[in-house]
Amino acid sequence: MKAFAQAGYDLLKGWNYRSMWWVTNKEGGAFMARGVHGQRIYVDPKAEMVIVRYASHPVASNSANDPVTLPAFDALAQHLSRLP
Repeated sequence: MKAFAQAGYDLLKGWNYRSMWWVTNKEGGAFMARGVHGQRIYVDPKAEMVIVRYASHPVASNSANDPVTLPAFDALAQHLSRLP
């Protein structure tokens, strides 16, 4: 985990990476596959939610869209987790 933290992924603090999947430290056990131009497959088992995002962001860096995309995914998961 220390080596991962040193890689400089400031937007993914507490996350892990293995076998092409990014794994969160969140309670719901969410995980995500990500493409460099904003593509995503985001799975949150607790919220029973899967989001697939097709994208072609002109900047080849996830730092260009993570600040908007990740909070939106979290907000959706939180809302769905509260539903009966």
